[in-house]
Amino acid sequence: MTAIDLRRRALSALLALAAVLPLAGAGGARAQERFIVMASTTSTEQSGLFGHLLPRFTQASGIQVRVVAVGTGQALDMARRGDADVVFVHDTAAEEKFVAEGYANKRVSVMYNDFVLVGPAADPAKVRGNDIAAALKKIAAAGAPFISRGDRSGTHMAELRLWKAAGVDLANAKPGGYRECGCGMGPALNIGSSSNAYVLTDRGTWLSFKNRGELVILVEGDKSLFNQYGVMVVDPARHPHVKAALAQAFADWVVSPAGQGAIAEYRIGGEQLFFPNAPR
Repeated sequence: MTAIDLRRRALSALLALAAVLPLAGAGGARAQERFIVMASTTSTEQSGLFGHLLPRFTQASGIQVRVVAVGTGQALDMARRGDADVVFVHDTAAEEKFVAEGYANKRVSVMYNDFVLVGPAADPAKVRGNDIAAALKKIAAAGAPFISRGDRSGTHMAELRLWKAAGVDLANAKPGGYRECGCGMGPALNIGSSSNAYVLTDRGTWLSFKNRGELVILVEGDKSLFNQYGVMVVDPARHPHVKAALAQAFADWVVSPAGQGAIAEYRIGGEQLFFPNAPR
């Protein structure tokens, strides 16, 4: 073999090594990346809470949180499939069922706010006040336009319970103006704004919502409008691939003094959106 052939072989080996090294480095970087997937609600995302909260957790822990914001029902289904490591939602009955089914070991309360009924300032159905059952009865009787999320979210499930408490049987016959959008809270409010309809919304999303049009808060303060949020880590006994330790780090932090303090600090226009109430 000539000296030229040897040099060519050496050059080829060096080029092959140069091509492999960046890939090995990228694999190492991926292996070192620490993140969890959190299935949560559109209200926590669209209210801006996570933009305020999660950077503080990442700074304290080094763990990134990738949020999938859907309705509570969809979030719980994601976790049942093992597509999320932790769930942060707001339908206590559904959360307790999730634990009873063995998908999480426990549920812990984190924070609360409330629902409000918004509608056109002219209030054609005359619902203004603090009695949500009376308001829904009036909306049904008047056939006034009402936009329901219709997406199995925590807000949608709360709405269904409120209609039932008002004596309106949606399963038998929906009121004339009742419409389901199958969408998140922000899009439902946009539809309500464009059509001057009544909408049940969590207060956090409402405070951050800009496209209000003629909509204003008409009903608030009824104790049945209380809105509790909870956190659950997916049980690795169900899905061994979930990052239970990292997810537990988030669940522990969000109920710690640091996490609870960060929740209390979040405000829009000087108004607090969520109120921490983790057990001490």
